[in-house]
Amino acid sequence: MSTQNQVAVTVAAPILASLNIQESIDFYSQKLGFRVLMQSEDYAIVKRDSAELQFWHCNEPHIAENTSCYLRVNGLQALYQEFVQQLPDLAPPKTLPWGMQELYILDVHGNLLKWGEPVAE
Repeated sequence: MSTQNQVAVTVAAPILASLNIQESIDFYSQKLGFRVLMQSEDYAIVKRDSAELQFWHCNEPHIAENTSCYLRVNGLQALYQEFVQQLPDLAPPKTLPWGMQELYILDVHGNLLKWGEPVAE
């Protein structure tokens, strides 16, 4: 009789394009409350709670401008209130037909961050 190992994917870490690693680090740490885990000339990793984002240096803006990632959160409205202090033009979250409330932020290089929370029933 064979024993199956339990396998679980525990964290997804999207890797986003950065036209300038320092600008990405500054935006994510100063505007979005991430902390820097690692930074080099051409790579960086930031983390907030259990969300980890990684950045690779890229010289082609169209790559970042066509990239996005989705972050599921608890307390989206409070997160919006936090973010709007640093990003005053930020549009409020929208409730969507598929039962999610979502907030959209374009980072300093055009990567789209979608923040989502299920709508309370």
